[in-house]
Amino acid sequence: MRIATFTHQGRTRSGLVEDGMVRPLAENTGPLDIPGGVRTGEPIPLAEVRLLPPVQPASVRDFVSFEEHVEGVRRSVEGRGGVPDAWYDAPAFYFTNPHAMIGAHDDVPVPPGCHAFDFELEVAAVIGEEGADLTPEQARDHILGYTIFNDWSARDLQSREMRVGLGPAKAKDTAATLGPWLVTADELEPYRDADGFLRLALSARVNGTELGRDLLSNMSWTFEELVAYASRGTRVRPGDVLASGTCGNGGCLAELWGLHGKQDPPPLRPGDVVELTVEGIGTIRNTVVEGPAPLPLPRARRRPRHRP
Repeated sequence: MRIATFTHQGRTRSGLVEDGMVRPLAENTGPLDIPGGVRTGEPIPLAEVRLLPPVQPASVRDFVSFEEHVEGVRRSVEGRGGVPDAWYDAPAFYFTNPHAMIGAHDDVPVPPGCHAFDFELEVAAVIGEEGADLTPEQARDHILGYTIFNDWSARDLQSREMRVGLGPAKAKDTAATLGPWLVTADELEPYRDADGFLRLALSARVNGTELGRDLLSNMSWTFEELVAYASRGTRVRPGDVLASGTCGNGGCLAELWGLHGKQDPPPLRPGDVVELTVEGIGTIRNTVVEGPAPLPLPRARRRPRHRP
């Protein structure tokens, strides 16, 4: 099933997507309630609705599971090549803002003070059942489905923040696209390869020009392994979003900047249209718009170190 959350004629509903139409589910039935939902009402053309993020995440963990992405972005953001040895030990992730999710076709503002805005092509798993200290085999039953995730990034802010040894923070805080809908895990099983990875084709276009193309199966850990690691010593809960991290081979501009040694292609600007497509899921298409200017904030004060 493909489950969308949308607004139509002032109402927010969830529904099943079929043949260019969305069939509304019963009132107060959301994606996390499937398969309990029952089709109701008349089908509505997708062209007449505004797609919202398919779920409002309880939390968002964004992993970095593509080795090729690490190589390129580390060169671009940190100014050094290679992959840290520690990266191979376990699937690293950071928590990002669950309140900044935007829909598949919404405009995305440039973050305040950013001059190197970037997209990131990712796929995310959505948790449907609570669990703790899961094995990868157990984790498979806890994944409700998958959706596309665009981790919009202010690379200049990120580069400065990472020098502190903490973050990223405001570099990833303004927006993240989730959509266009949630595809239940069973629909993607035919794409699973012999090693347990989902072999889905990924592509990224800016203003109609393809900049990136990769396979989701180039991840170094499966989604089940990501979920198992996320659940270690804690719990994953329904609605949690776990993103793959950005794919390689042009899954973001920063990787290409690292390879080319300069910002080519240029950073995203207002008016640019970013289109990300994932085989078996769909396409999200967002337009970059002008964002607010940063409000002034003082630098840290060197305070006298008095003691009580």
